[in-house]
Amino acid sequence: MTRRFGGTRRGRLTGPDAPSPGSVADTTPEADPESVARSICLRQLTMGPRSRGQLADTLASRGVTPEVADQVLDRLTDVGLVDDAAFAEAWVRTRSRTKGLSRRALGSELRAEGVEDELVAAAVETLDPDEELATARALVARRLGLTRGLPYDARMRRLGGMLARKGYPAGLAMTVVREALAAEATDTADAADDADRGMADAEA
Repeated sequence: MTRRFGGTRRGRLTGPDAPSPGSVADTTPEADPESVARSICLRQLTMGPRSRGQLADTLASRGVTPEVADQVLDRLTDVGLVDDAAFAEAWVRTRSRTKGLSRRALGSELRAEGVEDELVAAAVETLDPDEELATARALVARRLGLTRGLPYDARMRRLGGMLARKGYPAGLAMTVVREALAAEATDTADAADDADRGMADAEA
């Protein structure tokens, strides 16, 4: 009779978490549920940091019972292989830099990944408000040229909507966009004045 347990056949892993052919794990005739769960977690961790919540979801999807999952995850936490505080801080640094997300958006993402509220709050606090503001301004500066030629109100909506999708509060988003459009108008006027002076000098 074939025994099945959370992605195993005869107690052995199958699919992407399967051990290498000929390895010690591969030649083990029967793997107990805890060993199977540990192997799944270690395979996930070799691909990158994971939160406890992410690993718990993966184990559940492989049919691992909550009791076994908790035992394995407790052990991995004790030895430092699972560290939600470090995971959350790294997530904030990376996603802020690569995606330009606001603190609010980063907090929502971390909660969706199963990180506890206390750790989320601590991680989000590592992102300085001035840095968040600078990121919002940089996002608008990169998109500003794409909206040239549109009416002022349309530019406000488009640029403000872009910031809103990244989690920035409406008030901050509108302030940043207005500043960018005002600075652009000033630069355009200065450029026009310089051109007029240049023409006048040439005609003189």
